[in-house]
Amino acid sequence: MRAADRWSEVFETLRRNKLRTFLTACGVFWGVFMLVVMLGFGQGLETGVMSSLGRFARNAIYIWTGTTTKPYKGHAPNRMIHLSYEDTAVLQNKVKGITVVAPRSNNGWGSTTSVSRGQKSESFPVSGDIPDFLKVEALNIDQGRFLNDNDLLEFRKVAVIGQRVQDVLFPAGDNPLGQEIKVRGITFTVVGVFHSEANGERADYMNGRVFTPRTTFNRMNGKLNQVDYFTVLVDDKRSSSDVEAEAAALLRAQHQVHPDDPGGIESYNSEKDFRRLSNLFLGISTLSWVVGVMTLVAGTIGVSNILMISITERTKEFGIRKAIGATPASIITQVVEEAVVLTGAAGGMGLCAGVGVLAAAQKVFAMLPKTSGPQFFAPPDLDLGKALVAVAILTIAGALAGLAPARSAVAIRPTQALAHD
Repeated sequence: MRAADRWSEVFETLRRNKLRTFLTACGVFWGVFMLVVMLGFGQGLETGVMSSLGRFARNAIYIWTGTTTKPYKGHAPNRMIHLSYEDTAVLQNKVKGITVVAPRSNNGWGSTTSVSRGQKSESFPVSGDIPDFLKVEALNIDQGRFLNDNDLLEFRKVAVIGQRVQDVLFPAGDNPLGQEIKVRGITFTVVGVFHSEANGERADYMNGRVFTPRTTFNRMNGKLNQVDYFTVLVDDKRSSSDVEAEAAALLRAQHQVHPDDPGGIESYNSEKDFRRLSNLFLGISTLSWVVGVMTLVAGTIGVSNILMISITERTKEFGIRKAIGATPASIITQVVEEAVVLTGAAGGMGLCAGVGVLAAAQKVFAMLPKTSGPQFFAPPDLDLGKALVAVAILTIAGALAGLAPARSAVAIRPTQALAHD
């Protein structure tokens, strides 16, 4: 049989059983549709959550101090520990795997400072930083520059402000570069404007910060050489947990804190949280694949059962074909082609419908006003690679669905077929 004739017969067989074909195709359609939609919205959820965190380094460790709880080397408990700038070199030189040590100064977690310009005034988080902080958080510098080494060496009164600070203190269209603001009544010159890629309430905070040179900030606040906390970046070749433990142990020894004291030196490892998030989204993606593929399998089982019924109804047809010389391979090919066409057509429509829903959802997301609340969902998106994998699974499923009916067709004997009513 020529290929054109075989395909014509395949479509004719499916056309003769319209209702049966339609009901069977619904299962395959729904399986592919659900898989595409769940993967797309799962990707949107992951993108939204990750973007809400901004572009903070995933391999950062934050180290700060507290009050000791145990006596050690003649020191009584309840002693407040203070980090110093000298600890920077200690960490860099004695802990392997550390790539950046960024000492930071502020007035306490969540604290704000009065920042004004002319008659406009508002409280913003103000910190003292070094140029390497840009390696910790990849801020987008929209105008001007970030802090440099000369700013620290010369105790310059310069500031890098966030977009929200600019919006509050400067009229629309006014270039803030080179203009002056006052931080607690002390005049600073604006040398840069930045924005963070975080969104929601976190974006309001991230874009409402003011960065000043660490040395200037410390002199202004009487902190001398004090460091409020360190941000440490870890090389990918080392475990961040090991580096965190080594750095904390080193600082405890440096400041004579009991090795087992949980209160003297404290730390937070961002990689652990990012790993938890990554595992969470991996689980969501896996669940989407499992649900989608199992639904698809149920649909292909339906295809196989319907084809089995069709083979029984066409017993005479296959018997006569075998009697006039049809080979088992040609019969198997025809039945498998029927299964592939049915699953392919239904799956293709499911894929198109799923992509259409995702496209419509993207437009809805684009029309929604940007609020200041938390935005954990980004517009859903489907990775091309995942779509291709879904198509491959669909093709394999179609072929497998036709194997059992094809073997039944091959097993039909011509004499049995002629006697079949």
